[in-house]
Amino acid sequence: MPTPEPISLRSPRVTAARRLAKRNFRTKERLFIAEGPQAVREAVAHRGPTGEPTLVELFTTAEAAERHADIVAAARAEGARVHLAADTVLAEVSQTVTPQGLVGVCRFLDSPFESILAARPALVAVLAHVRDPGNAGTVLRCADAAGADAVVLTDASVDLYNPKSVRASVGSHFHLPVAVGVPVEQAVAGLKAAGVRVVAADGAGEDDLDDELDAGTMAGPTAWIFGNEAWGLPEETRALADAVVRVPIHGKAESLNLATAAAVCLYASARAQRAGRRA
Repeated sequence: MPTPEPISLRSPRVTAARRLAKRNFRTKERLFIAEGPQAVREAVAHRGPTGEPTLVELFTTAEAAERHADIVAAARAEGARVHLAADTVLAEVSQTVTPQGLVGVCRFLDSPFESILAARPALVAVLAHVRDPGNAGTVLRCADAAGADAVVLTDASVDLYNPKSVRASVGSHFHLPVAVGVPVEQAVAGLKAAGVRVVAADGAGEDDLDDELDAGTMAGPTAWIFGNEAWGLPEETRALADAVVRVPIHGKAESLNLATAAAVCLYASARAQRAGRRA
């Protein structure tokens, strides 16, 4: 494999990658940063809706290029520009305290909400007013692990491509369709029109998740709405849902955090749907 060309700290490519730490530059260029071997490997394997490679550029240290020669070779084969970067250069383009040796520049990969509906999803996570990027990325990872068909971020939620969100998803950004900037009213109306039952997750919900599972109401297509970390879902959002469901607390814990509650809800739906298909 040819050795990547060394790149200078003053290179315009380094400056352009560093600017992607800011949302306005990400939005303008429709590019974001993915760091570490797992995320970069997933980016290399991913292609956009028209078949274009998602990874467009890769910065790698000499050590990482040797250790992950397969990733570097695959990136080059997909047409990505590959740069050999000194530690000082990688520190400039990285958005972590301890870079892992590989930093990829990727094209935006969100999907139109209409295309998600057209695919007739069976399980969807809707993030409404979720502001913490780490939580958003973790819920995306949970949705991916549970086998969800899509994730929707409403217009009041955090940026999908925030570096903390990308890191927290550990590659799940590249695994399932995600729609962004969808007003919650539009998301709920569209999902209902597509035959999806919309359930709001709320600690003060009238219905209990265990009771819902016992009643068999979770076996059909379901979209879960998860709210803000601090204040949950506003009344007007709860009113849009077909049901407002709480995760039961059997011990003495005051509540569950957003990501944990989302994992419980999504896995409960996934299990109920699998059982329904076997019946």
